[in-house]
Amino acid sequence: MNSRRKFLRDAGLASMASVAAPWFVPASALGRGGATPPSDRISLACIGLGWMGYDGHLQDFLKLKDVRIVAVCDLDEGHLTKGKSLVDTEYGDQGCTPYHAFEEVLMRRDVDAVSIAVPDHWHGIVATQAARAKKDIYCEKPLAHNFREGLAMVEESERQGRIWQTGSWQRSVENFRHACELVRNGRIGRIKAIEVGLPSGFYEVKDKSKLEVSAPPPTLFYDRWLGPAAEMPYREACVHINWRWNLNFGGGQLMDWIGHHVDIAHWGMGWDANGPVSVEGVGEYPRRTDPFNAATRYKVHAVYPDGTPLTIAGGYPEIKSGTKWIGDKGWVWVDRGKSDAEPKSLLTEQIGENETKLKVSPGHYREFIDCVRSREKTLTPASVAFHSATPGWLGQIAMLTGRKIQWDPVKMDIVGDAQASKLLGREMRAPYQLG
Repeated sequence: MNSRRKFLRDAGLASMASVAAPWFVPASALGRGGATPPSDRISLACIGLGWMGYDGHLQDFLKLKDVRIVAVCDLDEGHLTKGKSLVDTEYGDQGCTPYHAFEEVLMRRDVDAVSIAVPDHWHGIVATQAARAKKDIYCEKPLAHNFREGLAMVEESERQGRIWQTGSWQRSVENFRHACELVRNGRIGRIKAIEVGLPSGFYEVKDKSKLEVSAPPPTLFYDRWLGPAAEMPYREACVHINWRWNLNFGGGQLMDWIGHHVDIAHWGMGWDANGPVSVEGVGEYPRRTDPFNAATRYKVHAVYPDGTPLTIAGGYPEIKSGTKWIGDKGWVWVDRGKSDAEPKSLLTEQIGENETKLKVSPGHYREFIDCVRSREKTLTPASVAFHSATPGWLGQIAMLTGRKIQWDPVKMDIVGDAQASKLLGREMRAPYQLG
């Protein structure tokens, strides 16, 4: 019996035949008075119900009256129960089906789109299979665990003609858009340098016993949670939320935030299809006995084809949190809920009708659903997220090898360093694979 069948059998899930059958929302299940008729709704399944999956995806999609969440999926029984309960309470029925296996979700012919909020090491497999199943995709940032998985996600989603929105939601916020328009329209002249400040350190684990090796709880399918990542013993504190600080699963604060402030840096420069030509970096790492092994303090320096330098730093006070473009006529800085500039008059300056204007979003989740209907590209398709994450992936490699990386942004490969090139991807734990 293959591993997938064994998982489904051991998890005690519904039969394939029952899940593959068409599923319809009854006309009576309108919920929230005056909602959109079932035939006009986008049917959505939420895969991954942890931190962002529950607090972000699930709750925000529930606010959209022309969306019906028909399925939820998670490997943690507690997450799954909580997610289904929230959906059923909102709609006033029991129509949301829970799943442990995302493959079963993708077999449902009635599901139009999926949201993906699983740990980074699962992004590649879930997203490529969702694209092949002809589902439109809202996926959390960063795009993928590593460069090669990210490239596969871009290629598969484009091959299948899928609408894709990455959770780089800052592009849907007015102050970020205005800052980028100022830069795009030359208000601060020629850009001499860009600084991006990100968080440093980890989230504190107050109960140190949770960092010790223990048996996984029966409510979590831990081996399946590991999936394509290398085998590791279970530690309670390292699974939900804090998986980010272990390079087997995530990329620390650097990759957790690369899809936000570096994404904005690229947007302001018009670099959505661009990449650096060289990257170097330094990182400070925890002691070897600590299960968290991502850099706690880091600085990455990238240079782009036109010679513009971009510095990405966490834990360096001189690099202010957010994105700052420095030009020969002034500077613009933007962060969440904050903006500043020199000269200050730029903050209230209007963009003219004949100048470059960036897309105004009705909201990141709303825009995704609108694009599912119109088939227009979103603000953050997979290709954009891929290029935004690339300096982070290369920065990780530079820090781990201690060498400057020479990058070919056209061939998308490291030049003259076979050892470093291997770190663009990883070997997946059997039997998991992208293809």
